[in-house]
Amino acid sequence: MFQLLWILIVGLILGALARLILSGNQDIPVWLTVLAGVGGAWLGNGVAGWIGVNHTGGVDWIRHALQLGLAVALVALVSSLWAGRSTVRR
Repeated sequence: MFQLLWILIVGLILGALARLILSGNQDIPVWLTVLAGVGGAWLGNGVAGWIGVNHTGGVDWIRHALQLGLAVALVALVSSLWAGRSTVRR
């Protein structure tokens, strides 16, 4: 239960930081920002494990940078897809 709460908190923080880093307006809802942040954290952990830097002696700066970078990429991708969706519903 606490792990799910921790995942959502990290996703919210990473998504919010990604929106701050990106220039311009990202007109996406908060839940989509959290999902992009969670996705960035998950993919960042995977890439860090793949290149062998997921556990270091101190703070895992490389892993955190990968998580944030992938969260920025996902927020940019999701915001462009969200803005490009059709507003006319039939």
